[in-house]
Amino acid sequence: MQKRIVTVVALGGLVAVAAIAYLLQRAPAGPVAAADGKMPVAAAPAKAEAKGPSAPTKGGPGGPVPVEVVRLKPQRVIEELQAVGTLRSNQSVVLRPEVTGRVASIGFRDGQVVKQGQLLIGLDASLNEAEVAQARAELELANANLKRTADLASKDFVSSSAQDTAQSNVTVLAARLQLAQARLAKMRIVAPFDGVVGLRAVSIGDVVKDGTDLVNIEDVRRLKVDFRLPERIFTQLKVGQPVEVTTDAVPGARYSGRVDAINPRIDAAGRSLEVRAELPNTDGRMRPGMFARVRVIVGDRADALMVPEEAVVPLGDNFYVFRVVDDKAQRVAVKLGVRRSGQVELLDNVKPDDRIVTAGVRVQRDGQPVRVLGEAPPAQPAPTASQ
Repeated sequence: MQKRIVTVVALGGLVAVAAIAYLLQRAPAGPVAAADGKMPVAAAPAKAEAKGPSAPTKGGPGGPVPVEVVRLKPQRVIEELQAVGTLRSNQSVVLRPEVTGRVASIGFRDGQVVKQGQLLIGLDASLNEAEVAQARAELELANANLKRTADLASKDFVSSSAQDTAQSNVTVLAARLQLAQARLAKMRIVAPFDGVVGLRAVSIGDVVKDGTDLVNIEDVRRLKVDFRLPERIFTQLKVGQPVEVTTDAVPGARYSGRVDAINPRIDAAGRSLEVRAELPNTDGRMRPGMFARVRVIVGDRADALMVPEEAVVPLGDNFYVFRVVDDKAQRVAVKLGVRRSGQVELLDNVKPDDRIVTAGVRVQRDGQPVRVLGEAPPAQPAPTASQ
């Protein structure tokens, strides 16, 4: 028991010594006494030299802000509507037989250009040809019988009813011949228009049923592009307006066409308007089914005042620009018009030859002094649609 007490007392002494040493190390060093035993007097800090307000420097606080401007010049702009659509053939059809038969002949190669009326696929028509020959022979016999009956009736050897019966027989057999000829014609599948055939799905000897897909044929000399636009621009669209079509598959190529038809009914599900344009495919590089980007030209003006988009300052629902007047920035409320290639049209409160600030991020208030560093050239006119 006595040993435990001694140990506790020793530990407490060590802790006290460590604490005193720590406090001495943290204590600030006091002033050292001079040789005469007096404490030295701290020297008073030198009084800062009074300075008056600094003169404003160029570009500094209170001075003119360096800016770049663009001078407004009337430019030609093309008002357009943009959409995406799908290219379609001017005429397109999948050929199918109307009767069941065996393929006897194929008159084309895959991907070949064909003419209207050209035989593409012929079905075995031996039975149909026999029916036509039989019907024709029966009709010839009926005509001969009608002629003899007419001669006898003129001599009162037969009654008029016999002559009527012979005439009716001729009419019936003539109709039967026409029916046989129509059935025979259905065994020949011909091109309904000039175009390019696709890939056939049958071979000689195949037995096909009525309605079986045989081959598609496309008229690609002219193409149609179907696209949709919002209903709010309905009044801006008219048949005959020019369009410009580009495709990702043919980069750099632009094809010109015209609006061909506008669906009079608005799609209630998407509130959109379906439009169809027509354009020539003179180089043959476009194909039906391609994705297309469409520009509809709805206006062409030569008095637009354009500025870079960075010159416009949005504030809430309003837009402003800074106009340089007498070396001061004058904030002007504007409305925006068409946009193209990083440029935007200013509609209100500006006029030609106004200088509009395009670069000068420190212009923050109306009437702030500015210093024009440079004047950017006006934007170039938009390119016209071309093929």
